[in-house]
Amino acid sequence: MASDRRPDDEEETEAERRRTNIVLVVVAVLLIGAGIWMVNALVDARKLQQCYESGRRNCAPIEVPDRTRD
Repeated sequence: MASDRRPDDEEETEAERRRTNIVLVVVAVLLIGAGIWMVNALVDARKLQQCYESGRRNCAPIEVPDRTRD
């Protein structure tokens, strides 16, 4: 009968578990942040598309800085 336990010298230490948990939390936060960014980008794209579909021409104006001369 094979045992599922590792030998004592390969036991996972508390520091290793803590490090693994921190890495998993960071990955989860990055995934959530990327998801929120993607949803916002899709909402902006939908608004722009609705603007164009309504026949307007200034849906995405380009802001040019003033060219004032001294």
